[in-house]
Amino acid sequence: MADALSVVPAAVLRNLADKLYEKRKNAALEVEGIVKQLAANGEHDKITAVINLLTTEFTYSPQANHRKGGLIGLAAATVGLTTDAAQHLEEIVPPVLNSFSDQDSRVRYYACEALYNIAKVVRGDFIIFFNQIFDVLCKLSADSDANVQSAAHLLDRLVKDIVTESDQFSIEEFIPLLRERMNVLNPYVRQFLVGWITVLDSVPDIDMLGFLPDFLDGLFNMLSDSSHEIRQQADSALSEFLQEIKNSPSVDYGRMAEILVQRAGSPDEFTRLTAITWINEFVKLGGDQLVPYYADILGAILPCISDKEEKIRVVACETNEELRAIKADPTESFDVGAILSISRRQLSSEWEATRIEALHWISTLLNRHRTEVLAFLNDIFESLLKALSDPSDEVVLVVLDVHACIAKDPQHFHQLVVFLVQNFQLDNSLLEKRGALIIRRLCVLLNAERVYRELSTILEGESDSDFASIMVQALNLILLTSSELSEIRYLLKQSLVNPAGKDLYIALYASWCHSPMAIISLCFIAQTYQHASVVIQSLVEEDINPKFLVQLDKLIHLLETPIFAYLRLQLLEPERYIWLFKALYGLLMLLPQQSAAFKILKTRLKAVPSYSFNGMQSKRVPSGDSYQFLHHMSNGSQIIEDGDLAKDGGSSNNGINFDARLQQFQQMQHLHRMHFKAQTKSLNNSTPLPKEAQREEEPSRTQSIDLNVPPHRSSKRGSQV
Repeated sequence: MADALSVVPAAVLRNLADKLYEKRKNAALEVEGIVKQLAANGEHDKITAVINLLTTEFTYSPQANHRKGGLIGLAAATVGLTTDAAQHLEEIVPPVLNSFSDQDSRVRYYACEALYNIAKVVRGDFIIFFNQIFDVLCKLSADSDANVQSAAHLLDRLVKDIVTESDQFSIEEFIPLLRERMNVLNPYVRQFLVGWITVLDSVPDIDMLGFLPDFLDGLFNMLSDSSHEIRQQADSALSEFLQEIKNSPSVDYGRMAEILVQRAGSPDEFTRLTAITWINEFVKLGGDQLVPYYADILGAILPCISDKEEKIRVVACETNEELRAIKADPTESFDVGAILSISRRQLSSEWEATRIEALHWISTLLNRHRTEVLAFLNDIFESLLKALSDPSDEVVLVVLDVHACIAKDPQHFHQLVVFLVQNFQLDNSLLEKRGALIIRRLCVLLNAERVYRELSTILEGESDSDFASIMVQALNLILLTSSELSEIRYLLKQSLVNPAGKDLYIALYASWCHSPMAIISLCFIAQTYQHASVVIQSLVEEDINPKFLVQLDKLIHLLETPIFAYLRLQLLEPERYIWLFKALYGLLMLLPQQSAAFKILKTRLKAVPSYSFNGMQSKRVPSGDSYQFLHHMSNGSQIIEDGDLAKDGGSSNNGINFDARLQQFQQMQHLHRMHFKAQTKSLNNSTPLPKEAQREEEPSRTQSIDLNVPPHRSSKRGSQV
């Protein structure tokens, strides 16, 4: 201190602390001259003493004017040192940096001015303090005083120039500081940071791309800034980096992929678009490096496929196809289980397109890595079953494709059908709304006969007789109406002449026994008209209930459709199809005379021309009295089944034991009657409902599943043959 006081006159020190800027400036010039002389004489100890005096007595003084004078004095001393300034920087710079946090804005301003002048003198030697200087500049960029901000910007530009020309800058030491600052929300700080990233990236010797994962998330965070200028700057920086990635032979895709996946789910539209665009490029460029991240990338893509913004949807769909086109090997870090988990999770998405693509991924994996997928089947099977209840028909069709792919193996086929039946049983609405669609699609994908045989086997032993009856009615209606099952209908028509037709007839018969009308329909398809007539005759009072009449009404309307055109044409040959007439008249007798179905069937039977009976008897049968021929046929040839008159006691039943079939039907109906009586008894034992409530309840108990077939009107409909 004494050495400094002996060197620097008291008047200079006094003026250095004056409130007037001009006096402080002139005093600083005096200090500059003194230090220059000392440096020329090599008296560095005295220079150190002067610097310590300016630091302790001025820059750390409680008086603002003293602090201002101290800052000007330190800058002047640096200028006086010129080329020797580097060896005193450790003493000069810290007190200046400390002044940047001063409460007085004018002091902070003079600190900027002082550091600017110091930097101009020392240039590259200044780099050792870069991190501390960057830190204070970052804070000053958001300073509350406009003059301080302006001074900080000037200093910032000078520091950037020094860094870009220096070969001593350490990017490794700087990146942790940059990463720490990237999450700051202040718009001025954000502009400051993007500016530095852009400048450093422009320096050929600085590998900013290698450190991109450290600050990439911060740049993406700026894309949602309220300031258009900041968004634009961040986007520009990201675009430049993406271009560098395309041209670089070595890029760390993995770490950045994790960041992009998170940003692809951003609530900000621009951020999502940029993230999905980057992911698209990564999928094209990354190759094997991205294999461990496929599941995460897929988790980001699938929601974007249904994005409200069309640009995002387009890029997401393209990326999805690119990703699916890459055929990775599970032995090379390709995690089938993780991708299945992502796909399963997206099956619960509120967006149809996302659910569909999730199913397509499961299907793709099944085709490529079937063994690995089946190992995770228990994890995804329940979700796939739930997808069958999806409100979208397209989703249901795709999930059925997946189920069909799984069901190629016999054990999985049986499991699928069992679970399907269980789901129909637990969720009546699924059977009602989706039953026809599901069954028909499975028949196309898995062979209709195979599907119906399996369903019949399961339903034959179903303990819930009410459900079994409804399910059989549903299957029967699909069998009667669906074009997909035309081959089954054709095969059943051959039941009396073809072994394969007979086997199918017997296989279906076992479960069709749950519903009298289903059995009668089956007999009409198989042309076993005599057995149909016998079944009709075997019905008792309990069987002819409202449910039965509803089903009978549907059958009568279906008889007027093209599917049963062959049956209507057979009415023109009464001598060959007497049992068909008897069966139809039996149904006519069961129908209420005022019903539309009664009128339709009666009209059809009366439409049979009288000449059709001429071959049966010489006596002409009056038109409209075709039923009279039934009596005359009783004295004719022995009748086995329609279409063939037995000769010499021959049989045309193709080995079908109809007596056993009838017994099987009667036993099943007996079980249904017992079940109904037990239900009625249980209902009677409970608290009785008021009569009005009972009347309201009755229709709901008599309803049956119509499986998407529109109700028939009372008017005469259907093709007339």
